[in-house]
Amino acid sequence: MIQVGDKLPATTLMEFIAVETEGCSLGPNPVDVAQASAGKTIALFAVPGAFTPTCSAQHVPGYVEQAEALKAAGVDEIWCVSVNDAFVMGAWAKDQQTQGKVRMLADGDAVFTKATGLVLDLTGKGLGLRSNRYSMLVKDGVVATLNVEGPGQFAVSDAATLLAQAKAA
Repeated sequence: MIQVGDKLPATTLMEFIAVETEGCSLGPNPVDVAQASAGKTIALFAVPGAFTPTCSAQHVPGYVEQAEALKAAGVDEIWCVSVNDAFVMGAWAKDQQTQGKVRMLADGDAVFTKATGLVLDLTGKGLGLRSNRYSMLVKDGVVATLNVEGPGQFAVSDAATLLAQAKAA
């Protein structure tokens, strides 16, 4: 399992872009994790799945609500990672109104999740391999803090916890 002091895995996530801009085409766009995190402080949190109850009612909304406070504490970007495809993450971003606040990044093949060792196996429940629920503060691609939830828990990966850690960092 990834630990404090480790570099983020050199993988690629996908981000759905709803409005074409210079350098970003409409639809799924690759996000090179190493390149995107270089020289930045990232508040990264991961969830078991888009549109799921706790993730949609508490986890994502907490980060959307705390986006300005996190940026005031030195966070450059907020990333939400889930083992879903970019189209689902794009629809969830629209539903959760994350535009300009939280980047919704798809780990469709669970490559990033497997590389971190934070896999949640929900095989037999119809969900297959998913991500554990966690948060981390990442500085220049290196994990500075890591908060991994226990099974079925939502107590340490919330926005308030990561905000307190960002302020203390």
